[in-house]
Amino acid sequence: MEDIYKFYDELGPTKIVHVYEPRINLKAVLVVDNVAAGPSIGGIRMAPDVSTQECFRLARAMTMKNAAAGLAHGGGKAVVYGDPKMPRDEKELVIRGLANALRDIKEYILAPDMGTDEECMAWIKDEIGRVVGLPQEIGGIPLDEIGATGFGLCHAAEVALADCDFELAGSRVVIQGFGAVGKHAARFLVDKGATLIGACDSKGSIHNLEGIDVEDLIALKAAGRSVADHPDGQKGDREAVIDMECDIWIPAARPDVIHEDNVGRLKTRLVIEGANIPITHDAEKTLHERGILVVPDFIANAGGVICAAMEYKGATKTMAFEAIEERLRQNTRQVLDNVKNKQILPRQAAIDLALQRIKRAVSYKRWSIF
Repeated sequence: MEDIYKFYDELGPTKIVHVYEPRINLKAVLVVDNVAAGPSIGGIRMAPDVSTQECFRLARAMTMKNAAAGLAHGGGKAVVYGDPKMPRDEKELVIRGLANALRDIKEYILAPDMGTDEECMAWIKDEIGRVVGLPQEIGGIPLDEIGATGFGLCHAAEVALADCDFELAGSRVVIQGFGAVGKHAARFLVDKGATLIGACDSKGSIHNLEGIDVEDLIALKAAGRSVADHPDGQKGDREAVIDMECDIWIPAARPDVIHEDNVGRLKTRLVIEGANIPITHDAEKTLHERGILVVPDFIANAGGVICAAMEYKGATKTMAFEAIEERLRQNTRQVLDNVKNKQILPRQAAIDLALQRIKRAVSYKRWSIF
């Protein structure tokens, strides 16, 4: 237990649940981090190599993200050990089993994340009802279909460019992780005049200084193929995306893709963090010292959870997009202003913003920890 308790601090976590049911190959962990502002919202991540430590870190990222976004929700996260591409009937059994195992954890609202989608959320709704990210047919705002997180990343980038020496129109963009988040970020940025010159997924990368057609890449992915199968450009392994010189670099996949050993290879002017915790703290510090502006994850990628929270309240897609635009632009500007005024790292400015809101929420609780 000593290893687990090292993650505890004044914010949480308030609850940790381990789920194991060998008869359906279900092994999962839920971390409910902080619920001072309200019940936690956090996605269910499925991958063969998830870990309890990763779940702790992601749950805390959700606490900070929801607080920074001004939502009446705390942070939580669930991880499921397994291949997200397992046969559909096996996956349905695992997801329904997880829902029932978490039925009584009322302070956690289930949501989609890497490896799970709106169909998975529909299974959960059928079991316990407490879920967001549902198909449109049963009352949801389809987050992946409309690209809520990517929409927010585009607005964060637009605001951040006021602190850079280039404009969005004509800028060169590289996407690390051309999935549900990355593809929509690329689409929204290209619609505003940027050029996608590089992208990768788990199977490889593609690089073309003349530009890559975003819709072609999306069609390739929809057909179950890799971006590396695109005919126009230089193919490489997935790590090659780190070496692609660009103006805007967007990590939109797994945690810690940029760290002390490879941060020196990154050649960009602006990083918009689409994934949760994609860059280690020391690597972010190095980028800051090199004059590369980084908009932290829980500021930049909050579009999805804002949309989920709006869905939970019964809002429409239009209302959700309006809320995403307003909050992403306001929070990005506030964080970057504090970076300049206080001479601190962007992540510290983001943490300060989130902690201020969490502490205020905690002050209204019966048991105040501050």
